[in-house]
Amino acid sequence: MKKRMTAIFLTAAMTVVMMTGCGSKEGTTESGGDKGTGDSYTVGIQQFAEHGSLDNCREGFIKGLEEEGIVKGENLTLEIKNAMADTATNAQIADGFASDKVDMICAIATPSAQSAYNAAMDKEIPVIYTAVTDPVAAELADKDGNPVGEITGTSDKLPVEEQLKMIRALLPEAKKLGIMYTTSEANSVSAIEEYQLLAGDYGFELIEKGITQTADVALAADDLLEQVDCMTNLTDNTVVASLPTILEKANEKGIPVFGSEIEQVKIGCLAAEGIDYIALGKQTGKMAAQVLKGEKKASDIPYEIITEPGFYVNNKVAENLKIEIPADLTEQAIESFDEISE
Repeated sequence: MKKRMTAIFLTAAMTVVMMTGCGSKEGTTESGGDKGTGDSYTVGIQQFAEHGSLDNCREGFIKGLEEEGIVKGENLTLEIKNAMADTATNAQIADGFASDKVDMICAIATPSAQSAYNAAMDKEIPVIYTAVTDPVAAELADKDGNPVGEITGTSDKLPVEEQLKMIRALLPEAKKLGIMYTTSEANSVSAIEEYQLLAGDYGFELIEKGITQTADVALAADDLLEQVDCMTNLTDNTVVASLPTILEKANEKGIPVFGSEIEQVKIGCLAAEGIDYIALGKQTGKMAAQVLKGEKKASDIPYEIITEPGFYVNNKVAENLKIEIPADLTEQAIESFDEISE
């Protein structure tokens, strides 16, 4: 199944990349060219948390820049920092990049996009984001989809209806579907609202569990797993970073957990109708290159989404749970896995 990127609305923000050290205490600088020399660039990559989908966005972003002739070690210096899902550290990273007057901030995930834009909006530093589910809800675009400033990027809006349809096909008897989410993440709140709207159409009663921090995950998982027949994940950064804990508890009870992208399926979710985060990051990098080269302003570029998801399945998890994958889904799979990654 091919994926295609479709531009919609104007928006703003920046992609975050790479995990290094603990938050802003230790960062990584990958040099190539002097800052401010016209055809050499310094980009600050601000990644909110460490997990597979955001890491893939980071790698894709760098590849996208490279395909447009902006190459680390040649004409690109990357300053890469990871907030490790800490809000205060996230803000410090954004303020640091703004003070350093980098040529661009790439913000990965909604919290990073919001803090990067707040820090850069008066500094004439463009922000390019990736993995922002709902730019309007995140106040990075107005209600008409217009950018709020020099910020644009790519959205990882979840294919909620496709996910529900897939879960129903795999679990025809399931009645209660659980979701854990972080109440302060705008992207998660937006996705929950869509699940609330559509779950009943597929015969599910939605059971939600909100958390505020990583420390809440274990107890919330225990509570949720007592009430549901299956769980599905969002692209919630705090929850995904703790997914191994959730999967361990769910496996003990024999409860299937569905992911929202390929990396979650690799580590033990049963299946996902998800997007390709490397492709998402690469498209973001190409957008960033236009801004760095002066071809367009960030506010002139529509934000983009992947509109066609792909089906991913972990056959080992299906075997462990004694769930048969329908032949039509097997044939549609973009990728399937016969083991669970550590």
